[in-house]
Amino acid sequence: MIKVEGLTKYFGPRPAVEGVSFSLSPGEAAGFLGPNGAGKTTTMNLMTGCLVPDAGTVTVEGIDLAAHPGKAKRHIGYLPEQPPLYQDMTVEEYLTFAAALKRIPAAQRSAQIDKALGDAAVSGVRGRLIANLSKGYKQRVGLAQALLGEPEILILDEPTVGLDPAQIVEIRQLIAALACDRTVLLSSHILAEVQAVCGRILLLDGGRLVADSSTEALRGKVGSGALELVVPREHGAALREVLRHVPGLSAMTTQPGEAVYTARFQFEGELPGRAAISQALSAAGIPILELKSRQDSLEDVFLALTGAQKEAKA
Repeated sequence: MIKVEGLTKYFGPRPAVEGVSFSLSPGEAAGFLGPNGAGKTTTMNLMTGCLVPDAGTVTVEGIDLAAHPGKAKRHIGYLPEQPPLYQDMTVEEYLTFAAALKRIPAAQRSAQIDKALGDAAVSGVRGRLIANLSKGYKQRVGLAQALLGEPEILILDEPTVGLDPAQIVEIRQLIAALACDRTVLLSSHILAEVQAVCGRILLLDGGRLVADSSTEALRGKVGSGALELVVPREHGAALREVLRHVPGLSAMTTQPGEAVYTARFQFEGELPGRAAISQALSAAGIPILELKSRQDSLEDVFLALTGAQKEAKA
C-alpha cells in the first residue's frame, strides 16, 4: 500500500530523519510515537509530498511519489497537526474549494462532499462559518478534507491535539471507524489513544526508527516483567530479605502503608513462577495478601526505548 525506504531529511548539518524504512499494508492501522523532535511530523510531510527527501523513496500503490506526485497523492488523505482551514469560509465552501484543489471531477464533487461530511460527522454544520466552530468540529472539518476523493491511506498528525476529553473520545471513535477499511498512520502523544486505535507501533527517536511491532511484542522488547506483592506491614523487612535471593531480580520499589507493605519488583527475562515465590515466602513465615503480575504499560516501553527515559532521570 505505502512503502518508505531509507527516508532521510536534513535541516542544516544534522538529519531530522535518517534512514527510516517501513511499509503499511491495506487495512492496517499503525501508531507513530516518539518524543518531541523525534521526526514524526517531518516523516509524515515526506510521505505526503509536502517535503522532498534528501535520500530515500516513498512508494504509494506502486507509484514513486517523487516521480509521479499527482498520481501518488490521489491515494493519500493528509490531516496536518494544524488543519489548513479558511476561517472565513463555510464548511461546505471550504470542502468545495478543497475538492477542486484535489482535481475531483466537477460532476462528482457534490457526492464526494456529502460523503466526507457524513464520514467525519459534520453534516449538521455544513452551512456554518469555520471561524464559529469549536476546536473539535474544526478537527472534524480537517478530517473531512482528508477524506475527499476517498483515499485508501489516511495520514493523521496529532488529530486530537488541543481537544477536551469528550472531544478526544469522539475523534478517537471516528478514526477507529475509518480505520476499518483504510490504511491509517496516526501520530499522537496520547499513548492510550494509539493503543486503542492501532494494532502496530512505529517508534521514532532522534530521527531513527527504533521499534516496529505490535503493542504486545513491543512490550516484550524491553526484556523485563514485574510482579506486585502485598504483605502485612510488619513483614516488610523479612520480605525484602527473601526477595534478595530470587534469581533475576533487577529492581525493587517498596511502599509501606498503615497496615500493609507493597513491593513491586522487576525481573530481567522471564518472570519466576508464582508458586516458587509463594513457597519461598511461606517458608519464611510471610503471609501473602496479594500477588499479581504487572505488565509494562505503553508509557513504560516508550520511556525505556527512547531518550525520554534519560531526560526523566536527569
